Amino acid sequence: MGYIAYKSTENEITVYWDKPDEATPESIFEIFLDGRMTAETKKTHCTVRGLNEDTEYTVKMVMKGSSVSEEIRCRTLKSKNRLDVTKAPFNAVGDGKTVNTAALQAVFDACTAEDTVYFPAGVYLSGALRLHSDTDVYFEKGAVLQGTSDRKDYLPKIKSRFEGYEMECYQSLINCGNLDHSSGPDCFNIMLRGEGEIYGGGAVLAKDIAKSEAERLKDYIASLGDKIKEYEKPETIASRARGRLINLSNCKNVWIHGLKLGHGASWNVHFIYSYDVVTDDCEFYSEGIWNGDGWDPDSSEDCTIFNCRFHTEDDSVAIKSGKNPEGNVINRPTRNIRVFDCFTPSSHGICMGSEMSGGIDGVKIWDCDVSETWSGIEIKATKKRGGYVRNIDVRDCAASHIQVHSVGYNDDGIGAETPPVLENCHFERLTLLGRFFDNNGGKNEWHNCFPIDLQGFDVPGHELNNVTFKDIKIKKAEDPSLGTVNMKYCRNVTLENIEQI
Repeated sequence: MGYIAYKSTENEITVYWDKPDEATPESIFEIFLDGRMTAETKKTHCTVRGLNEDTEYTVKMVMKGSSVSEEIRCRTLKSKNRLDVTKAPFNAVGDGKTVNTAALQAVFDACTAEDTVYFPAGVYLSGALRLHSDTDVYFEKGAVLQGTSDRKDYLPKIKSRFEGYEMECYQSLINCGNLDHSSGPDCFNIMLRGEGEIYGGGAVLAKDIAKSEAERLKDYIASLGDKIKEYEKPETIASRARGRLINLSNCKNVWIHGLKLGHGASWNVHFIYSYDVVTDDCEFYSEGIWNGDGWDPDSSEDCTIFNCRFHTEDDSVAIKSGKNPEGNVINRPTRNIRVFDCFTPSSHGICMGSEMSGGIDGVKIWDCDVSETWSGIEIKATKKRGGYVRNIDVRDCAASHIQVHSVGYNDDGIGAETPPVLENCHFERLTLLGRFFDNNGGKNEWHNCFPIDLQGFDVPGHELNNVTFKDIKIKKAEDPSLGTVNMKYCRNVTLENIEQI
């Protein structure tokens, strides 16, 4: 049986499933609710609306004209008691001026499994907020949770992980769970949903934190001398203490649905040592924010994102698992990640790494458009990382280019005993532009590149190994001298039906 799963509200069920091996871009899926056909779609997800609350349904997916089908039992939610943040005893004010941190924290503290925290239309300014297990939050259309831009509103610092290192960081706007790489989840059943927006303090907050940290760490930074060249830029060390928009540590069963998210001081949705984080029908924004990733699974398992749009000035999706040497020692991989039906009008694309020292195993990407991006679809590491990236399957996507390679930035840390292992990658039915889009700092420039760039490591046994490309369409190059495929330190690479269009 293939993979099929669902999420539900009081009157809707969203079902999603793996794209069958037999499927093509033209395949049609029929959706049956309790035996009655209710929808047809070419996508691998479907939402059925107008249902009764607290009711069990059988949903069946059938791929038209084939024997492929999947079935799942689903239950809608029971209606809950509404905790309106603007009502007594909480009395939050949505005027975009009043700082509501204390009032909103009181609502979240009061929320039980039988409650929904409700944000009506308005702009609710706040500093760091902490959610506990069994917290359901609904944002009405026009409701905006807006993080302040004052770093003091995100103190005290908490234990977190950033760019592969566990460290004390400023709190995020929304914080769930307690970081502990030696244990399992301690925060369960979180829902952030509705038609509203969650925005952070953005570049102003990021710069405020970096400035403060640079002063605090000035002696340490000065002591590095030439080693500072191993970092991406001089501000890197001081910037690692930034919080995120939403930080999930040691969480399980989190659903983020229907919202506009963005302008975190760094990454936007970051989850560490977590399980079953599902994000769908969301839009991400972080233009003008350095290091502003969209959705970052980090040493996490069984997580899914679909039907989302990204307008980010860094990776739309960045799959991570720690950095040498700490990531090698903690040794918690990221496994079973699904990314499908996502569109990136402007971002750095879908990336695995560069922090991957704990390993990345089993990533499926399909029906995504990352054409107008810097990175396309990228697997990136450095020779010092150790770890592995393996069992990557990409199908039916459009991309600027495909990259599996070593990068020369973010390379601090003691090196692992051996280089990374990059292996078992399958790419099928892709359309590649052979040029990438630089949106850093508002440049908005196109540059020619290899459509396929494959580079392993110059150590026996650590070459890029077992990679297949099948049914690939490549746009006619503006600079034919570049060629189509660049390969270095590779073994067992198969190119089948590569067509220029």
